[in-house]
Amino acid sequence: MGSLGVPGLEAVVQLAEVVRSGFVESRHFGIAVVLSPAGEVLCALGDVDGLVLPRSTAKPLQAVGSLVAGAKLDQRQTAVAAGSHTGEDQHVLVVREILASVDLGEDALECPPDWPENEAARFGLIQAFGGPERILMNCSGKHAAMLAAMVASGNGPAGYLSPGSYVQKVVAAELGRLTGHTASVVAGDGCGTPLYDVSLRGLARAFGRLAVASSGTPEGRVAAAMRAHPELVGGTGHANTEVMRLLPGFLAKGGAEGVLAMASPEGYSVALKVIDGSPRITTALALTLLSTVGLDMTPAHSLTTVAVLSGGSPVGRIQPTV
Repeated sequence: MGSLGVPGLEAVVQLAEVVRSGFVESRHFGIAVVLSPAGEVLCALGDVDGLVLPRSTAKPLQAVGSLVAGAKLDQRQTAVAAGSHTGEDQHVLVVREILASVDLGEDALECPPDWPENEAARFGLIQAFGGPERILMNCSGKHAAMLAAMVASGNGPAGYLSPGSYVQKVVAAELGRLTGHTASVVAGDGCGTPLYDVSLRGLARAFGRLAVASSGTPEGRVAAAMRAHPELVGGTGHANTEVMRLLPGFLAKGGAEGVLAMASPEGYSVALKVIDGSPRITTALALTLLSTVGLDMTPAHSLTTVAVLSGGSPVGRIQPTV
């Protein structure tokens, strides 16, 4: 098993380049893998067995863990638990519903206060003389689901972020089951939840399993919720939401530090990590990689180009080089 904690150049490959007015200004390096529905490697770029921290790309898998741990969530609530919402009213409403279902208020959330990522929501909050709130943080849906699992299982909400808590033990077990990887690192994510290492191949494998899971299983419920409510997984104009809107049946979830995973309805999957941590090319790169193994990504063609601007006008693009 490789390790990307301190990656050497032999572990990564060039994934994309930034072209401005014909000049190659920057390059992005990283690792990427595409798997068949049977889990066979169709494309491997760099050390795909190297370990990464999946960040918010793990949220659909963590949502599976919350369901297994006892959280009673409807489809909308499951979608927001699996996503990184942008703090719009529709998101806040659903998170409040999850908390209210187990008689908890917003004060039970232990994610940090934050501004909405959605620009209109953020400006509206400023105009109303409001400020950062825990429920507006993009991870509040995940936290609410974990709290619901704790209460439903009779453990109470206190200490739900501890790696030794009931819900986190179940989440860790489900991550291991779906990825096929036994974690060796327990880190702290930006929102305060435990974060476990995973191989990139394992991350792709988990998304492929979600995509083809039976409807009655926890992973099948998470996949169905994401497909039915992509607007709750991200938000208005969010890349993950747009991928699932333009490609019905697909699953897409990105995370901080340049991580992203996608899966087609048939179970083809892709996972990638941009080593410099930039997310700006991840969606275009994942769509390009899936197209190279024969999937028709035409409906999402608009997401495969990232423009480089000068004075507001395109003068180049950030393009995958795989």
